[in-house]
Amino acid sequence: MKKIGVVLSGCGVRDGSEIHEAVLTLLAIDRNGAKAVCMAPDMEFNVVNHLNMNDTGTTRNVLAESARIARGEISDIKTVSASDIDALVLPGGFGAAKNLCSFATAGDQGTVQAEVLHLIREMTKAKKPICAICIAPAVLALALGKDLSPQLTIGKDQGTAQAIAGTGSKHVECEVTEIVVDQENLIVSTPAYMLANSISEAAAGIEKAIKATIDLIK
Repeated sequence: MKKIGVVLSGCGVRDGSEIHEAVLTLLAIDRNGAKAVCMAPDMEFNVVNHLNMNDTGTTRNVLAESARIARGEISDIKTVSASDIDALVLPGGFGAAKNLCSFATAGDQGTVQAEVLHLIREMTKAKKPICAICIAPAVLALALGKDLSPQLTIGKDQGTAQAIAGTGSKHVECEVTEIVVDQENLIVSTPAYMLANSISEAAAGIEKAIKATIDLIK
C-alpha cells in the first residue's frame, strides 16, 4: 500500500490546517487505496478565536493540535524522511502560511520551517511527488522557487500569485475544481478554499489533486 505523508499545521482555518481540506485529503487518500501518514512540526503558534477571528494572546502546540484531525495517529515531522513515504501532501489553512513558513508575514521573502523544508527538499531529491492545496503552494514556492521554478496555483488571487512569482516559481491560474500538474517537478496543486464557495467545490479539486499525485508515484 502506498504511503502518503500529510503535513498538518494545527487545527483551524485561521491559525492551523483548514479542517475541511485536511479531512477531504485524508478521505481522498483512503478512497485511492493508499494510507495517510500524518505529521506536523512540534512548535508553538499563536491562537485565533474562530468566533470573532481575534488573536487570543495565547499559544498552542502545532503537533498537539494537528493530532485532533489525525485522531492521535501523527508523528513529529522531524522523525519522517522521504524513504518512509511515497508522496507528500500539504493541505491549506492559514497555518500553512504562518506556521509551516512565514509567507503570511514576509511574502516572497519568507522562509520555511526548517524540518518542513528538509522533508520537501528530500522528497524532491528522491523524485517523489508533492501536492499542495489552497495557500500551501506558497510553502513549496518558498522552498523550491529559486532552484526549480515549479508551476503552482492558488487560483486567481493576483496579490498572492505575484508573491509566489516573486520566489522564482511560476503561477498558473486555475479554476476551483481543477488542478495544475508540474510534470517535470512532480508537483500538483489546486485552489480549494482560495476560491471555493462550498465544501463540494473544494472536494472536487482535492479529489483530482490526490489522484493525480498518487498517479505520479513511480
